[in-house]
Amino acid sequence: MNKTKWGGPVQPNNICAIDASTNSLAFAFYSFKNLGTIGKINFTGVDIYEKVADACKKSKGLFAQFNMVDAIVIEHTVFMNSPKTAADLALVQGALLGAAGLSGINTFGKVSPITWQNYIGNKKISKDEQLYIRAQHPGKSVSWYKTYERNLRKERTIKFINTIYDKTITDNDVADACGIGHWAINNWGKAIGVDK
Repeated sequence: MNKTKWGGPVQPNNICAIDASTNSLAFAFYSFKNLGTIGKINFTGVDIYEKVADACKKSKGLFAQFNMVDAIVIEHTVFMNSPKTAADLALVQGALLGAAGLSGINTFGKVSPITWQNYIGNKKISKDEQLYIRAQHPGKSVSWYKTYERNLRKERTIKFINTIYDKTITDNDVADACGIGHWAINNWGKAIGVDK
């Protein structure tokens, strides 16, 4: 890690922000804090191991194509409901970071989902909002309300990114990658664990 003459970390000029799942990698390239190329790559395979191999191959190709990347920031794995999903996601993220290392990228940052979401003003749905949603859509299942709330928050992220960066993004994974990158370019020391 490079440091300034005062000892703080030097923020890389070119950062690739990644939102990965077991099925895809959404990416957003930031150059000198400006949002550039964005996109999404889907993984193929009949099981997680084939998808991990495909993730490594495709992400290595991505990093080779955009060879100016100095650092990567990724939304780190959090345990939600399924230990299997968390383990599978960790395998995919390992493949992505391994591919980055093979491509000469050796600076990595991470952020939890709630940290970057809070940063862009997309906090958890409040109790008042939950009550309003239930009043507008009475008699639905708990699962239906959770899905509605999750989709509402995804739409908020899309709206934030499209407004801040004058984009017309419609894919919520790509918008999440942009949100991760937006947080990282403004909090690089936290992304690499130097600032608390």
